[in-house]
Amino acid sequence: MNTIMSKSMTIAALVAATFSTSHVLAADKIIRIDGSSTVYPISEAVAEEFQKATKIRVTVGESGTGAGFKKFCRGETDISDASRPIAQKEIDACKEAGIQFIELPVAFDALTVVVNSKNDWVKSLSVDELKNIWKPGSSVKNWKQINAAYPDKAMPLFAPGTASGTFDYFTEAVNGKSKSSRTDFTPSEDDNVLVQGVAGNVGGLSYFGLAYYEENKDKLRAIPISAKAGGPAVLPSAATVENGTYQPLARPIFIYVNATAAAFKPEVKAFVEFYLEHAPKLVAEVKYVPLPADDYAAVKAHFKALKPGTGFGGKNEVGIKVKDLINRIK
Repeated sequence: MNTIMSKSMTIAALVAATFSTSHVLAADKIIRIDGSSTVYPISEAVAEEFQKATKIRVTVGESGTGAGFKKFCRGETDISDASRPIAQKEIDACKEAGIQFIELPVAFDALTVVVNSKNDWVKSLSVDELKNIWKPGSSVKNWKQINAAYPDKAMPLFAPGTASGTFDYFTEAVNGKSKSSRTDFTPSEDDNVLVQGVAGNVGGLSYFGLAYYEENKDKLRAIPISAKAGGPAVLPSAATVENGTYQPLARPIFIYVNATAAAFKPEVKAFVEFYLEHAPKLVAEVKYVPLPADDYAAVKAHFKALKPGTGFGGKNEVGIKVKDLINRIK
């Protein structure tokens, strides 16, 4: 009897010790993510679910795409959120530090041009009109300068900071060159600051990711965009991104994974696999646009192969398809 009890207690102690040790090990492991404020809501949602399932700690920052890549290429993070492709100078910095990366599109976003909810005069804007407002040296400071029928209202401008991937993509799509923009606007890497800026100014204008607009529809109004003057003006939405009519402001958004961490840190590999498996549901929940199922399948296969590199060659590109992007990475 005593022997049986003794054995039972020993087994129970071993089980308890094993359970305790596994939780200590899980607690000791930390997955570090930083980068784009646009991608942040997706990565944060994935991190919350992953932590519930595994007890492994995941930290998610939102310092901006450019600042995130600086940390990533210094080896300070395992994953970098990015709302634009990695730039050549960032590729060079990672190479110099001996860091290889795996480029993974995880969702689509629609850059959304917004005005104050009380702005009832502007019904749509063309890409040419956006360029007139945002081009370097632009003198547009009043809505009447865009259209004589508009009221004589000041147009305070708010935009992502110059280290933001959203700033890079918007300037490429609208002005024809990444980072080419007027400078007399109020910048912020925090999209909530941009929301507040436009919400507090009747004539205010800004642009940022669709999710932040969806969260603030009571304060803001999205403006339909026409790719060409006189062409159809299209509102950003999941449907118009998926059918390709919201151009040129629809874009893929990414996570970049440290290839060494993916290969040798099981928790990082598990997190990325969890990310891609649950992306369709979680991306939609945070008001972004999931990739088509066959694109997610291609991204999963790409990660499984642990194939490092980028399909962009260090430059932004408007209108690329996910499968074409992955096929470029040799």
